[in-house]
Amino acid sequence: MATNESHDLELLLRSHIPLIAVETQEEQRVREMFQRLIPRLGRPLFQWSITDGVRRLDIEGPANKGTEDPGEFLRHVRDSQQAGIYLLADFHPYVTDPVNVRLLKEIAQTYAQTPRTLALISHRFEHPPELRKFFARYEPALPGRDDLYKIVNDEALEWARGNGGKRVRTDRASLDRLVQNLSGLTAWDARRLARSAIQRDGAITESDLPEVMAAKHQLLDRSGALSFTYDTAKFSDVGGLNRLRAWLERRRRAFVEPDPHLDPPKGLLLVGVQGGGKSLAAKAVAGLWGLPLLGLDMGTLYNKYYGESERNLREALRAAEVMAPCVLWIDEIEKAMSQSDNDGGVSQRMLGTVLTWMAENSKRVFIVATANAIERLPPELVRKGRMDEIFFVDLPSPAVRRDIFEIHLRKRDIEPEQFDLQQLAEASEGFSGAEIEQAVVAALYLAREQEQPLATEHVLTEIRETRPLSTVMREPLERLRAWARDRTVPAD
Repeated sequence: MATNESHDLELLLRSHIPLIAVETQEEQRVREMFQRLIPRLGRPLFQWSITDGVRRLDIEGPANKGTEDPGEFLRHVRDSQQAGIYLLADFHPYVTDPVNVRLLKEIAQTYAQTPRTLALISHRFEHPPELRKFFARYEPALPGRDDLYKIVNDEALEWARGNGGKRVRTDRASLDRLVQNLSGLTAWDARRLARSAIQRDGAITESDLPEVMAAKHQLLDRSGALSFTYDTAKFSDVGGLNRLRAWLERRRRAFVEPDPHLDPPKGLLLVGVQGGGKSLAAKAVAGLWGLPLLGLDMGTLYNKYYGESERNLREALRAAEVMAPCVLWIDEIEKAMSQSDNDGGVSQRMLGTVLTWMAENSKRVFIVATANAIERLPPELVRKGRMDEIFFVDLPSPAVRRDIFEIHLRKRDIEPEQFDLQQLAEASEGFSGAEIEQAVVAALYLAREQEQPLATEHVLTEIRETRPLSTVMREPLERLRAWARDRTVPAD
């Protein structure tokens, strides 16, 4: 990694580009890369910071006093007749100042007379439009698989030295999984998480992985738009949906263990009535495949400034790529990507961002999108080929309703055998899974009020007093069923 990385940076520095934006969290590593290249480039190396001003890095020497101010520093560089490379640490807040923009432009315009390269190092950087033609971007490569094995091995040796030469316990499968879960992190972050896993008990085992993945998620998701669940719901928590289950079983191996002869599955869309079990089914996909689940909250991505919502979405999708292999759940996708123009075109641009990512993504990120109002979804998203399949989640059948009653009774440590499940299933015609659960919950309150153990009659009483959504919203539900009849695959 280091050789290719240094080669790319050297090519950039020899390309007569005056301004370089370096987006990284590893400022020290980037500084060391520049220091290694300086002997071959034949130009002095300087560093500027708001705390110390400018000073030489390639030779020992004090900082130039009076250059701490960003404007004074840029004037110092502009008026200097000395060629050089300058590393500007955290200069991004000062680039919006019109005076600094002008000074940067004057330095860039005189590069042919005095070759001075300014590398602006920051965790995030946006250059002003006036300087666009003078800028190039450079992003240091993340450690590859061999680099990560070396990092874990180094941390294991360090632990052994501090524990009387005792070796770190592990097995090949756990070590491979740890390295896989560290991929996509910077070397510093990977080292920190590896050290944490080893220091806990002097071992690398499967039990370390959930904590490593949770910490990795926190490092990557700066916007807070992605929720993370490692211990995902099992498919046994879902009543019915047998056709969906079979579809997923056929594709599980091709996704978890890629086959060069098969196109890996990309994702599916779940359409259906509210409370019908779409969200639980989406979570259960991750459980069935044994993968972590990322939930994308589209509402947190929106920003009043032009282009920021799309940028936040791109960063969230990039974080999902780094967490791969995983399942990415987008709930009620129609709320963020409808065909309305009332939001100034933001939803259309968000849709374009997702469609582009879906077409170009090569990482193992399986999308599960859920929707209630299918008519609000743009045709570009629901056409065949965009998603692998569109499943319709209808109201549960009598047999499935019986299973759902059993699931929710067991969930509350109540033996289902004590109830007439067949009678409950027949009485709850038209109920969704969520409404069945609420009937059980309400019946428990009723039984407690009467100071009696929960019985079939308590649940029946709550069922009789409930008007399910299928009754209240009968017409919209029939329209949804009519739309889905020839366009989707029944989930059950």
